[in-house]
Amino acid sequence: MSQNTTNGTERVQIIPLGGLEQIGMNITAFCYGDSIIVVDCGLAFPEDDMLGIDLVIPDVSYLKENIDKVKGFVITHGHEDHIGSLPYVLREVNVPLYGTRLTMGLIEHKLEEHGMLETTKRKVVNFGSTITLGDFHVEFIRTNHSIADAAALAIYTPAGIIVHTGDFKVDYTPVYGDPIDLQRFGEIGKKGVLALLCDSTNAERPGFTASERTVGRAIDTIFEEHLNTRIIIATFASNVDRVQQIINSAYKFGRKVVVQGRSMVTTIDIAGRLGYINVPDNTLIDIEELKNYPDNKTAIITTGSQGESMAALSRMASGQHKKITIGPNDTVIFSSNPIPGNEKAVTNVINELLMKGADVIFQDVHVSGHACQEDIKLIYTLVRPKYAIPVHGEYKHLIAQGRIARDLGVPKENIFILETGDILEIGQDGAKVGGNVHTGAILVDGLGVGDIGNVVLRDRQRLGAAGIVIIVAGVDRENGCITAGPVVVSRGFVYVKESDEVIDESTQIVEEVLQNALDKGTRDWNKLKNGIKDALSDYIWKKNKRRPMILPIILEEED
Repeated sequence: MSQNTTNGTERVQIIPLGGLEQIGMNITAFCYGDSIIVVDCGLAFPEDDMLGIDLVIPDVSYLKENIDKVKGFVITHGHEDHIGSLPYVLREVNVPLYGTRLTMGLIEHKLEEHGMLETTKRKVVNFGSTITLGDFHVEFIRTNHSIADAAALAIYTPAGIIVHTGDFKVDYTPVYGDPIDLQRFGEIGKKGVLALLCDSTNAERPGFTASERTVGRAIDTIFEEHLNTRIIIATFASNVDRVQQIINSAYKFGRKVVVQGRSMVTTIDIAGRLGYINVPDNTLIDIEELKNYPDNKTAIITTGSQGESMAALSRMASGQHKKITIGPNDTVIFSSNPIPGNEKAVTNVINELLMKGADVIFQDVHVSGHACQEDIKLIYTLVRPKYAIPVHGEYKHLIAQGRIARDLGVPKENIFILETGDILEIGQDGAKVGGNVHTGAILVDGLGVGDIGNVVLRDRQRLGAAGIVIIVAGVDRENGCITAGPVVVSRGFVYVKESDEVIDESTQIVEEVLQNALDKGTRDWNKLKNGIKDALSDYIWKKNKRRPMILPIILEEED
């Protein structure tokens, strides 16, 4: 009997491998019989306590263990939290990719950077088209989001139709392309939908999400009200529609545009080549040409709206940008809301800009790319799912969407608030969480993928919090005597020049512990090191109420 049948009734497994209880790292597997398809493959950005970590990617052990069943990755749109892990995951799970035109353009740029373009099969899918992957048939449905070419998916399985919205909003007047295909959602709903996986990011917000075009009007107003200053606008690099509207306003008011930030330059280049953005001739100029124009005839579009320390705007604010100096004749606009967790970083950048005399605008110049409550209700009403599975969001967002589903008549027992790794077995005869698979987060640090674990992170946190004390001593094993040192060196613990007493007493304690152990015949260097750590840790805590990392190094004297 197939693993996806119960008493002759078909069931499909839905397995979130990431993206729940958090914003980012979206990846979900759908399994039926000998077929697995994977929707999205995103990354997350490191938490504050992940010192030195660049990116966080999902653990895809489940996919590696079932590689023969995996038919492909189906990508809903081109944001980093949905495509960012592909270059890493494809090294171990090299299966075909399917996505819309702009989405695939952004993915191909990533693959080219990682030298994987030639080894990865890719297919661009048009809206309304259906692809067949094993036992699954996947239809791409047009939606709107803060990046063009976003798609929802209708996944046809032997157990029934599953609709995955991807990240979406309902925008009747999008800047590029057509509005969300509500008619198709309604048609699929009439066929009978087994389950709806719906974007939960804004499920706590009442009302409808405003159209992206409203931001264009706000930007126009700002340009009109600041005719005598240079304008600098920070936004997400991937928000092509926002960038288009900024360029439109700059052109309308006779300004040249400079683009700053590697990701911004890359996205505009790809979107321009594919026809998703239109830049009037002679509008874009190189940063070196800024000096040839008065401030009130230039505008700068930049990354850094989230306060990222290495982004262009942050470097401008801190005075570290080589080409752009912020001053009283600058108007800086934050055209985004802080992602949860980034509020402090954004505030710090705003304060630095204000201290340099700039005028900073950070209200009413952004609309969300995610559906608010009324938009979510509209999709539920059209799709009429038997089961509701909130996705994409922190736990509170998932719960908020669960309430919406209940208000619209979905029975409480048919609403599943899943955790990453859960195996939801679902069919017309019922649904249940039947176990879980191994999941987790893999940390990327420079070129290292997965070689940094919790132990290393704890060491980094401890080093950052209390510093390190290094003890070096030479020992003659045969004669049981100290031949050199001990020497005590500290970094990030105390300022040595003003702490001679602490260093001297530490040296004396180490010497006594070391000599006593040698006199007793101890020749196990691990025991010696642990003895030194314990004694010195006790002393430092009593003396300073600090717990630095203590690293003893014993050098064995050789004849």
